This record gives sequence, C-alpha cells and structure tokens, in this order.
Amino acid sequence: MLSNMRFGINEIKTAGLLGLLSGLLVLGGYYLVGNEQGLIIGLVLAAFSSFGSWYYSDRAALASFQVQPLTQADAPELYNMVSSLSDRAEIPMPKLVVIPTQAPNAFATGRDPEHATIAVSKGILEVLTPEELEGVIAHEMTHIKNRDTLTQAVAGTVAGAITYLGQILSFGLLFGPVSRDTRQGQNPFGFLFLIVLAPLSASLIQLAISRTREFAADLGSAQITGNPTALANALEKLETISHQIPMRGNPTMVPLLIVNPLPRKGLQALFLTHPPTEERIRRLMEFAQQQSLTAAAI
Repeated sequence: MLSNMRFGINEIKTAGLLGLLSGLLVLGGYYLVGNEQGLIIGLVLAAFSSFGSWYYSDRAALASFQVQPLTQADAPELYNMVSSLSDRAEIPMPKLVVIPTQAPNAFATGRDPEHATIAVSKGILEVLTPEELEGVIAHEMTHIKNRDTLTQAVAGTVAGAITYLGQILSFGLLFGPVSRDTRQGQNPFGFLFLIVLAPLSASLIQLAISRTREFAADLGSAQITGNPTALANALEKLETISHQIPMRGNPTMVPLLIVNPLPRKGLQALFLTHPPTEERIRRLMEFAQQQSLTAAAI
C-alpha cells in the first residue's frame, strides 16, 4: 500500500517538474525576444527539444560511453537473467551492451521499451554477486518500463536549451528584442532571469526529476525480483567502488547511471543527480521489512 502510494506521488511529481521545466523555456523565449513572439519561440524550442531527445537520446548516451556489443555467446548467464527479468517486468527483452571500463556502473536508454538498451560495465559484472546484479538489471528495467529513459532525455535537453538561451544573451549574439517599443536594457529582471535564474532553476528541476525517478526504479526492482536486500547490497558496493575508480564519459549523461560516480563535497552535493545512496538503501530495507511482516501475517 505504502509503496503504491509512493509510486503515484513520484509520477505526479515528475509530471509537475517537467511542466515547470517547459514553462521556464517558454518564459525564457519571451524574455529573450521581448514580446509575445518569444512565447512562440519558446514553445517551438520545447517541441523540437523534446522530439530530438525522444528520437536520438539513446545514440548519444551509447556513444558517450563507447559501449561495445555484448552477444549471448559472450555472456549466456547474463542473457538468461535479463530474459527472465524481462518476462517478470512484462517488457520486451532489451539489447545488451558492455561499457569497457572497470568502474562499476550501469544504465538504460531508449525512447520506449521496444527500442531499449541496457549497458553494464565490465567492472560491475566482476564485483556483484548474481543476486545483486539481478537487482541492478531490474532497476534499469524499471526505468525502461516507466519510460524514465525518455523523461530524463527530455529534461536534460530542455534544461540545455534554457541554458543556451542565457548564453545567447550573455555573449551578445542577440542584441535586442524584436519589438521596437521594448528594449532589453529596460527589463533588468528579464536579463537576470535568462543569465542566472532560469539556467539554475532548470538544473535544479532536472536534478529533482532524476532523484525522483531513482527512488521509483529502486522500488520497481524490489517488486520485480522480490529481493530488495540484494539491490541495497549492490548500491552499497557501487557507492564505495565507483568513487575509487573514475567513470569516463560525458558528464551530462551521469543521470542515466545507477550511481553517481562524481564526488559529493561541499556545494557539489546540492547538484548531485542521484538521491543519497544511504537514503535509497534505507528505503529498500524498509520495503524488505514490510515484505517480512506481510509474509508473517499470511
């Protein structure tokens, strides 16, 4: 009951944050141009950003980490595991690729469950037990099933477009609004909004979306495998080792990973793409306790 309630709240929260992010882009277009034509520009940017991220995000993510094909002959046990979990999650079996690094991590990408890919690093295949790896794979499958791969791509692209609008203004590529009766210099709030407030707000909203989806995927993994403790143990291992072995790739793709490999010190902690691993583990263990109480009551 509690887990279903959390899932519903997460969905509402994500939808609200995406709407707020798109609203920032539309408002940014208005301030950049200086009149109602800017609203249209913002809407067009939001539409094109969403479509581009929907169709091309998986290619960008896979290229960023220089993944390599992983055949069934290469890893028959992994293929059997993924096939079984796909049946339990009621989604098509995703493609499998390997990230050529010892840094232990994994991610899922793709515009929908029919075009999904799960990437696992060489390191994660070596450090996790089969049960722990199953928990990680089920976590990524939940992202696919919930279409989080699309949500994250849209959020990242729209946030990037908002930042780009601010860069246009700050570098002087656009010197004034379209209308003659309005001047950029007469609206200092619009200037401040585009240069500072909008990009900062977009980044924070993007991070909030990412953190919300991670909690939901952890819960989904626990429900698919019936073993929340396995994922909790995996997260504990990954949190420790991922900071010892750096993960190379485009930093903008970090929200896709199951754990954030970047350090969290000082102000950096405010801009982490993932919720604290300790909190994720706590929630999983709470779910495991619920399972035990329910089993004992039957």
